[in-house]
Amino acid sequence: MTTLPHIGIITQARMTSTRLPGKIFKKVKGKTLLQYHIERLKETGLDIAIATTTNTTDDCVVDFAQKINVKSYRGSEENVLSRYYETAKMYGFEIIIRVTSDCPLIDPHLIRNSVEKYLKLNNPNLYLSIGIERTFARGFDLEIFSFKLLEEAFLNATDDSDLEHVTPYIWKNRSGKVEFYSIKQTADNGGLRITVDTEEDFELIKTLIEKFNADKLPYNEIEKVLNQHPELVAINAHIEQKKV
Repeated sequence: MTTLPHIGIITQARMTSTRLPGKIFKKVKGKTLLQYHIERLKETGLDIAIATTTNTTDDCVVDFAQKINVKSYRGSEENVLSRYYETAKMYGFEIIIRVTSDCPLIDPHLIRNSVEKYLKLNNPNLYLSIGIERTFARGFDLEIFSFKLLEEAFLNATDDSDLEHVTPYIWKNRSGKVEFYSIKQTADNGGLRITVDTEEDFELIKTLIEKFNADKLPYNEIEKVLNQHPELVAINAHIEQKKV
């Protein structure tokens, strides 16, 4: 019987977000955005680690992780690549699923299906992502890659943007040996936005959870709600994603 590699989800979380500080602990229906995020990740049945910083402001993130029995690691605030690498190394993750805590409605089924596809392709040089050719709403983002690719990036990346954003060294194929797999759907919902960077983004998530129980819905149902309610999409349609 083949032993499966150790697969781990690493989510980055910190209190000092530039556009909306403390956003991960903003509450909807008595629950923090980070709690919604982790609860949905737990539905995958996979190992989870929160990669946070050594800032004292992030003591609350570690306390939260301990309270809900989730692994955590503290590393550099600016060099997020080193933070990811050290987290993966500490917990022995051989395959890493990268997500970010500004996606409270991340979809567990999409993650599981993507992991199955990644395992079938059985290639340590593979980079699998839904962001290569975006057809899902921004907020369901996930990337899957091997510890081998992460370690290569950690050992060789020098550009500030490669260090801050974890995977550019990999997806720019700086090593020259990365192979790509894009997770896509037939519908093009890439213009929809349910990630939280600003007050308007939070307003949309709050409405989706309070009025549509979006925290209980799969990704396609959430996208359907948005497509049926242009007034919701308008709440944060003007917000631009920060450039990598």
